[in-house]
Order: sequence, then C-alpha cells, then structure tokens
Amino acid sequence: MNELPTADCYPVTVAPGQSRLFLDFCAGEAGMREFYPSLPQENGWQARPPVPAHWPELVKLLAAQNTAQSAAPALAALDKGAGAVVTGQQVGLFGGPLYTPLKAATALGRARRATKGGNPHAAVFWLATEDHDFAEIDHVVFPGRRELRKLAYTSSPETARPVGDVVLDDAILPLIDEAWELLGPSEAMETLASAYKPGRTFAQAFAEFYSWVFGAQGLLVLDAGGRDVHRMGAPVLRAALERADELHAALLDQNMELESAGYHAQVAVTPQSSLLFLMEERSRARIALKRLAPTAQEPKGLWQAGRQNFSTNELLGILDSAPERISPAALLRPVFQDFLLSTSAIVGGPAEIAYFAQSAVLYERILGRVTPALPRFSATLVEPAIAELLRQHELTVERIFAETADSLAKILAARSMPIEGKRKLAAAGKGLDAELAPLLDWMRTLDAGLGRSAETAASKMRYQMNRLRNLAANFQLQREASLGRHAGALSQALYPEGILQERVLGAAWFFARHGRELAEELTLRAESSSIGHTVLWL
Repeated sequence: MNELPTADCYPVTVAPGQSRLFLDFCAGEAGMREFYPSLPQENGWQARPPVPAHWPELVKLLAAQNTAQSAAPALAALDKGAGAVVTGQQVGLFGGPLYTPLKAATALGRARRATKGGNPHAAVFWLATEDHDFAEIDHVVFPGRRELRKLAYTSSPETARPVGDVVLDDAILPLIDEAWELLGPSEAMETLASAYKPGRTFAQAFAEFYSWVFGAQGLLVLDAGGRDVHRMGAPVLRAALERADELHAALLDQNMELESAGYHAQVAVTPQSSLLFLMEERSRARIALKRLAPTAQEPKGLWQAGRQNFSTNELLGILDSAPERISPAALLRPVFQDFLLSTSAIVGGPAEIAYFAQSAVLYERILGRVTPALPRFSATLVEPAIAELLRQHELTVERIFAETADSLAKILAARSMPIEGKRKLAAAGKGLDAELAPLLDWMRTLDAGLGRSAETAASKMRYQMNRLRNLAANFQLQREASLGRHAGALSQALYPEGILQERVLGAAWFFARHGRELAEELTLRAESSSIGHTVLWL
C-alpha cells in the first residue's frame, strides 16, 4: 500500500487567488452571518433535516444507479433515515481536475465524522449532468515529460445540450492512447479506458470512474437529469415559476447587500434573468428562460426561451407533463438538490461557497431553511521526485506559490553561485547602501527638492545593483541548465500556469501513480483536517 506519511497544514490564506468573501467565510467573520445563516460551520448540521415524503423513492433511485456491493452499506443507512452530506461537479473528461476527488473525499470524511458522533450519514456525489457549457468539461491536463499536456475531446455536440447526455464517439480513442502514454499501465488507467469508450455518455463514464475510485469508501453518485428526479423536485421548480418576481427581487437585494459590504456577487442577476432553463423537446438544447416585464396584454408577464414566449401556466403545464424539461440554473440548483436529498451539509469549493451567499435567500423562501455549507478539502500533492527537488534546493511549497518558473530559476541560480561571487555582490550591495544613506540625509537637509531628486538617482543606482545580481544569476543559470529544468518541474508540478495544482492537473494522474489507496488517505485527511490548505507528501 502506498503511504502518505506526512502532511503540512497551512492557513487557507496561503493558497493564492482566493476571494475576500471566501476568506472571510472560512475565518467565520461576524459579518458573514448575514449571508450564511448556518455559520459557525461545525455546529448543528449533523442533526439532519426532516425526512421528506419522497425519501423511499429517492433511495430506490440511488440504489438503481449504485449497483456495486460496496454501495450497499450507505444505501442501507439512507433507507433507515441517515442524513446526506452532498457535493458534486460537472462530468469532465477522464475524471476532471484534482479538486473533484477532493470534494468527494470531504463529503465522505464529514459523513464519517457525523456517523462516529452518533448521527448516521452517507456521502452523495451529485453529477452535474444538466450543465451545457461543454468547453468547460471537454478537456483534461496531465503532466508530460517537460510540459503540461492538454487532452481535448474535439467532437463537440451541435447544440447546447446537457453535457451529461453527450455520447462519446471514435474521437475518444486517440485520447485514450495519449492517456496510456502519459499515465502508464495501472488499474486506474484500465478503468478510464473501460469507462470512456465509444457509445458511453460523459455522465456514465464519469460515474463509473469515481464509483471505482471511491468504491471502498461507499461514495454514492446521483445523476439527477431524468424525469423521476425532476418530478420529485418539482415543488422547487414550481416555486421558481410561480414566485419568480418575488425571488428575483430578493436576489437583487442580496446582491446589493453583498456589494455594499465590499464583496462580490458570484452570479450576475440581470433584469430579465431567471432561475430556470427550458430543455427543447427534440434537440434537448438547454435554453435560459428570461422573464419579460408585464404589459397591458400580458399583465402577469411572459417567459422567453430563444424565439418562443410562454405564459407561466404553459410552463407549469410542461412541468406537470414533462418535468425533465425544466432545469434549475446555478443559484437554484443547490436548493433543488437539497430539497431532493434532504441535505444535512453541502460541500463546495470557493466559487460554490460564493454562490451560497446569494442562494441563501432562495433557501429561506422556498425550503424555510438554509443548508450549512462546508468548504472542500484543499491540498497540494507532492510526489517523491518533486519532494527531493524541494529538499535539494531548500524550498517550501509556500515559496513555489510566490514565484513563476522564471523567477524561481533565478533564485536557484543565485543560490548556486560560487561563494566568492555571493560575497562580492553582497559586499557591493551593502557598501552602496551604507554610502548612500548618509549622503541622502545630508542632501535632504540642504533642500527638500534636492533630497527628492537625490532619492530618484539613488533608486536608479539600486536598480543597477539589482541588475548586476540578475546578470550574475542568469550567467549561472546558463552554465547550469539543470537549474532551469528543476525550476520548471517544480512549477509545473505544484503551481502549474500560476494556478493551484488542484485546479489544473487531472485527478486520474495521481490515482494512476498511487492507486486507490490514495482515495482513503484523502478521505482520512479530509475527515480530520480543519479549514486551510494541506500539503500531502506522497
């Protein structure tokens, strides 16, 4: 079994690119209660909401979609009324980025923690099969020898149909060959090749891969795109139709409150935007429903989907006869999801946590409660060869986050410079500062304007001193080409393209190299970790 013997835990602030809203949420700032009524995060969520009337039917549907024997304990627990910790993601190529299994591990870890505390829970992964932005999920990135390799599925659907419905054709075969080349032989690669093959949908392939990855942990997956699920969730969709203007006004007010508090609204709410999409009956294209203002002819207002207009009653008729044609948009989807699953807690990444600051008003008006939101486990995985480079150059992952590949290469070159050169550069720099300081003080006493001009001239001298240091470092870098390769390898592995590893590198890469045991290690870490960013040494 592969072991991950050590982990370093950092504050969440060490991870670059986080919004102020997310950071204040993680810190539990008092002002966050206005937007997240369920704070503080660890209190109370383990007592699940009341069991809904549709629960037996929903558990039966979950059992039909999760037929592996490893799913039986979780299904049995739900059948007895256990709560659900829910997360989800779009159904991407070859399992998508690393943050996808980090979400699943967090849901599993929190469900375990609640169960050990006497409140039985199971983890459910919601497959976001109804999203229609195919460009977001048609590719995956794996490390190559000296560069990142982007594998992209080029056989795009003709219409903006739900991504989960897209059927793989022969265009997947060369991508499978590339994946074999990059990932090498492994059980994970065999599972990818079995799942992502012509004739399978993106939803089926993605579900099969993660059912394998987290089979031992009992993760349940749910494809909610069918008629039965939409029929069970119809009360939420009906509310979004019948109370559209009320809910829209509440969202506008919430957005104003967020912006007044200095935060951002993750989802724009425009005068005509709504919380729903309409699926075309034949093409299955997903079209945003727009709300049209009332007129003398239509005092209750109309809805527009592409070139067609509908009354509210007409859309309610579609909801009754073909509920799968009415689909929730981003802000309504978690409400729809949590009504169906009677969710105790929902696990999300930074962007999803930001959604909830807006969705809270929808939860309160439609469900009468707000599901507690928990941030997903955030981690950078360090493989042994990369760990050796970090030790060799006395670098930390935190330092890698602060550098580009080029600036890191210069740092390594400067460190490898002969000691005599370092001493001479240091002495010159100190000597320059020592001579300049009293000279500048004297010139300031003569005249303020003269002092400012002198400071400008001194800045140019310091710039030239830094230029000497860079010239020496670049010369050293050219002499030792391996330093540039080391810097590139470190950046590519830990901070690719100046973005957190978990958001760029494909998850399958790590399961191919470290096996399914990695799923249990991630779950254990997510169960025991507090909010922050973890560095796992593989």
